[in-house]
Amino acid sequence: MNKLTILGCGSSLGSPWINGNWGNCDKKNPKNIRTRCCAHILYKDISILIDTSPDIRSQLIENKIQKVDAIVYTHEHADQTSGIFEFRPLFFINKKKIPIFCNSQTKKRLLKSYPWLFKSKKYYPQIMSIENTKNNFTIKKGKNKIRFQSLNVKHGYVDTRGYLFNNIAYISDCKTIPKKTLLKLKNLDFLILDCFRKAEHATHLDFNNSIDLVKYLKPKKAILTNLHVELDYNKINKILPRNIIPAYDGLKINF
Repeated sequence: MNKLTILGCGSSLGSPWINGNWGNCDKKNPKNIRTRCCAHILYKDISILIDTSPDIRSQLIENKIQKVDAIVYTHEHADQTSGIFEFRPLFFINKKKIPIFCNSQTKKRLLKSYPWLFKSKKYYPQIMSIENTKNNFTIKKGKNKIRFQSLNVKHGYVDTRGYLFNNIAYISDCKTIPKKTLLKLKNLDFLILDCFRKAEHATHLDFNNSIDLVKYLKPKKAILTNLHVELDYNKINKILPRNIIPAYDGLKINF
């Protein structure tokens, strides 16, 4: 069975924050413990990560993910990319460079911030490569392949990507969605969508706008992610329409 796992559904500070702030979240509910946004796709025998959060090490251990065939990035912010240096042990075992798919801004940031991952030196082998920055691409492994369409969205002033594959869309960081992208999002099987907090935010969709967007797009099931500590799992779950649920770390969907 093909499977998508929400490895982390928290906003950039996670839940609780490093200073112990739980916001409105009930700390007795494990579904309110949220690591930073990241997802994993298992399609046939292809293992793909969407983003590499600062919590990627614990996320992979917790979900028993021991191989990664490719990484796709939504954008260059630290809460999406800074876990990239954790992948040396996977290279040591498999001896294969991990291909990366991203937009041009993310490529520039990764090459500048982590140059040692992309160049071979005497004691440091190259363990990653930027495969391409095209909007649409196919990831292959043996006879199996999965096609991705980039969903170009705006995250404040940052050009960010969501991804569409197998009638599933993943959009973790977004404030506005252009009309061209909206046309690709109607009547999906699953829509994983940014929903930062109840109050309006400069760079993220807020609760009401996320719900309105889901109602307009009419997916079979919507999953809200990038959740701030303001949003308690049980409290928002009680008021959501039946086809919308809040994400939680470890949530799995089969497709």
